[in-house]
Amino acid sequence: MSRIDDLIAEHCPDGVEFKRLGDIVRIKNGKDHKSLGDGEFPVYGSGGIMRYADTYAYNKPSVLIPRKGSLGNLFFVDVPFWTVDTIFYTEIDESRVRPKYLYYFLTTVGLGEMNQAGGVPSQTQSVLNELKIPIPCPDKPEKSLEIQAEIVRILDSFTELTAELTAELTAELTARKKQYNYYRDQLLSFEGHEAEWKTLGDIGEVRMCKRILKSETLPEGEVPFYKIGTFGKKADAYISKNVFENYKNKYSYPRKGEVLISASGTIGRTVIYDGEPAYFQDSNIVWLENDESIVSNKYLWHFYKIAKWAVSEGGTIDRLYNDNIKKTKIIIPYPGDPKKSLDEQNRIVAILDKFDALTSSITEGLPREIELRQQQYAYYRDLLFNFPKPEAASAASA
Repeated sequence: MSRIDDLIAEHCPDGVEFKRLGDIVRIKNGKDHKSLGDGEFPVYGSGGIMRYADTYAYNKPSVLIPRKGSLGNLFFVDVPFWTVDTIFYTEIDESRVRPKYLYYFLTTVGLGEMNQAGGVPSQTQSVLNELKIPIPCPDKPEKSLEIQAEIVRILDSFTELTAELTAELTAELTARKKQYNYYRDQLLSFEGHEAEWKTLGDIGEVRMCKRILKSETLPEGEVPFYKIGTFGKKADAYISKNVFENYKNKYSYPRKGEVLISASGTIGRTVIYDGEPAYFQDSNIVWLENDESIVSNKYLWHFYKIAKWAVSEGGTIDRLYNDNIKKTKIIIPYPGDPKKSLDEQNRIVAILDKFDALTSSITEGLPREIELRQQQYAYYRDLLFNFPKPEAASAASA
């Protein structure tokens, strides 16, 4: 930061000048790509690369700005490319502004919020042309480009550090998951130990909550109602406390610690019920009311991750019916000695819980760590472009 301050103080005694974007950049429309043959040149739409074509529209560094859709989803491209009509490309006067400097600047101006139409977000050339970009010491092009290059270097470094951190944490997460899966599979194989395969129907009954009518649900309320789409996430529907107590007391309801299973959608997802007031969509979310003198809930939870569910296919959606669940087999250690069996189950659970905790801590920490790095990057990026506006500079000197 001090090098930039020094350069500006030495070469830009009057600060920076804010130029109209349309005066230093030509914003160009993309064209249809369907008639192009296949080749090596990337074809960009507002979502990114769509395909590779045999010709290009422009072959110099450019910033691509979506015209439709995700308006803030900018791209910096320094290879020959083609753009379709949902995204603009820029022809940049490189004697006055570095393309990467322009890219970083445009990420600070909130293009994603500049919707110029109702419905599908859209952007116009006329609005973009009126944006004001800070150009340090414009009367000294060589020094101006030097300052811009230093800003780009700093931001490139932050970008690389964030990418490296993400790659390292992702690799660590993958390694932990592989390690967990390996030990889980080894521990639950019981090779060389006394064990017996039983069906889930041998150790319990499949249960589900009583059906809740749509008219009984609320957009806001006291007790969350989890549907298959929100199972394991944040509820988007609720029921009243009275309805909850009535249904809970009259009909099947999970006990704390029992393992809820998704029976449609992503089949076999599990959530351990934490005992807090909640209600669950019938037939789509079920659980095994198991005999814990035979198998513990936590042992079930770990085993469900490798269970070979007999999914019924061919309908509108795949489903896991109660009979399919009851026929699913689970391996039980030392079935003739209940105490020894539960001790062994608990030993296995303790080991797998440690691996699961390591995996979960990284899984939960990864997005947070990346978010913090991105916030740090955005802070310094905005700080680097926080040049005083001409009116602010005039007021300060008055």
